[in-house]
Amino acid sequence: MLGAIEAGGTKFVCAVGDETGEIFAREQIPTTIPEETIPKVIEFFRQYPVKAIGIGSFGPVDVNRESPAYGFITSTPKPGWKNYPFVQTMKEAFAVPVGFNTDVNAAALGEATLGAAKGLDSCLYITVGTGIGAGALVQGQLLQGLSHPEMGHILVRRHPEDDYQGKCPYHSDCLEGLAAGPAIEARWGAKGIDLVDRFEVWDMEGYYLAQALMQYVLILSPKMIILGGGVMHQKQVFDCIYNYLKKLLNDYVTLPELENYIVSPGLGDNAGITGALLLARQAVNEL
Repeated sequence: MLGAIEAGGTKFVCAVGDETGEIFAREQIPTTIPEETIPKVIEFFRQYPVKAIGIGSFGPVDVNRESPAYGFITSTPKPGWKNYPFVQTMKEAFAVPVGFNTDVNAAALGEATLGAAKGLDSCLYITVGTGIGAGALVQGQLLQGLSHPEMGHILVRRHPEDDYQGKCPYHSDCLEGLAAGPAIEARWGAKGIDLVDRFEVWDMEGYYLAQALMQYVLILSPKMIILGGGVMHQKQVFDCIYNYLKKLLNDYVTLPELENYIVSPGLGDNAGITGALLLARQAVNEL
């Protein structure tokens, strides 16, 4: 039995399951401050004899195993979580192996192993929700260099009709600052779910996301792109992305039919938690 944590900015999803991705039990816990959230996480896992725990966490996080801060949540703006020793805390509580990566890298691993990109050695998973992040699988390995990718914070050209200043506390009008869920709400005065019939909302969203996808395609050339997160539940944005991306690429590179290349998660909202189970499996296999 394996444990899995998908640690998000608004909620933690905790689950137990097996190495095939089957989930036996789960619980959602609000993300407040560590002193409130983590004891509830530990209480959940104390009910089960888990052999390892996999964590896919919001970030930035330190994923360099040679670093003294490996396993820490680092420069997050979320109150209370900056420089939080996530892996160390779970190891102290359970004395089992702990696999650790970003939430989007975990989701990329889940989709490549059991989801929409199953059988491919290359894919890109992007979440568009409270924030924007991306995880990449390249030649069968999660992409990592000095740290993990932070593709949600690239700069994009402004829409000619957009005068919104941007929401990102670090960069103001980067991709996340212009296209994540909080930016949509701040710009239009309502949550995305209440703006379903406003074409201009999703056209602008597609304008920004297509620019990002163009850059990812040109740099990483993934074999599939998977778009998840709460904002992408608004399926009308996919057509806007396809239209803008075709114009931007202008036939410079050859891609498959975009409807089959840029897709929703095959695992639905379970991509991240399934990937966390797989991180736990990897932790066991590395013993």
